[in-house]
Amino acid sequence: MDWIQIFSNAAQELISPTTAAYALAALGLAIHFGYTGLLNFGQAGFMALGAYGYAISVLSFGLPVWAAVLVGIGASVVFALILGIPTLRLRADYLAIVTIAAAEILRLIFTTNTFEAVTGSAQGLNGYKGSFAALNPIPEGTYGFGPFQYNEYDWWLRIVGWIIVVLLALLTWLIMRSPWGRVIKGIREDEDAVRALGKNVYSYKMQSLILGGVYGTLAGMIFVLPRAVVPANYQTSLTFFVYAILLLGGAATILGPIIGSMIFWVLLSFFSGFISRAVEAGWLPFMTQVQAGQLRFILVGIAIMLIVIFRPQGIFGNKKELAFVK
Repeated sequence: MDWIQIFSNAAQELISPTTAAYALAALGLAIHFGYTGLLNFGQAGFMALGAYGYAISVLSFGLPVWAAVLVGIGASVVFALILGIPTLRLRADYLAIVTIAAAEILRLIFTTNTFEAVTGSAQGLNGYKGSFAALNPIPEGTYGFGPFQYNEYDWWLRIVGWIIVVLLALLTWLIMRSPWGRVIKGIREDEDAVRALGKNVYSYKMQSLILGGVYGTLAGMIFVLPRAVVPANYQTSLTFFVYAILLLGGAATILGPIIGSMIFWVLLSFFSGFISRAVEAGWLPFMTQVQAGQLRFILVGIAIMLIVIFRPQGIFGNKKELAFVK
């Protein structure tokens, strides 16, 4: 068994665009769930809007990168308003029901043949990366060391993706230390008390839903720049993965979603490589490669369960946050 290759592939996930995208999506959920107490189960929908908003803007309308990004953000704001207006005055579980259904409706709309000329239907979209690649200042070639060797486009994507993650993490840290952030955290603990102080709880919840949704939209754009836009990638399981990352790192933390995403994808890559090669080597004669692909999620789940058992508040969480999550 090639252990060096297995560990090398796992190490690459530390700075992969997928890890950055999930970290950003989890940071958005930290604003929703960790800081405000909003049960948003539709982060996959926000990510899909970012991906399709960017791709369609470039392919169908020929917009530049900055305009395509604004289109995706605008779509996410409208989506958040549609979700929040009828639900945020009600109990938290209503938002959970609406968001999980709305995200699935979006995915089905992108899948239908009715809009195939624009969305690509089940085949998805490709060929939208040229304008982003044209902004790359890195000369053509392969750079790096050890397992971290990539061409100029891969490095450009990683640099941009992680800069966005760092900047938005810093922004989140600043706003959560501001008066706005203190109101948000007060709503999480006792919204009736905040309302009694004269604050418009509904308005603050809406602002939080929009802000976290925009994070998810930007995550969706980062997620599709190294791959095609395919509606199958935006199933409900995507949101569950983001929640697993969030709780792994800490629900109401800044670094938690980032480190949680790194741990999640490194573990997933390691178990995927190990199990696949174990099947090839005959160590698991009763298992096929297809079954091996499912077993990796079971092992990652067990690893996360162990972390939750011994560190239930998350890596960067504290007991107060744990009490809220419970």
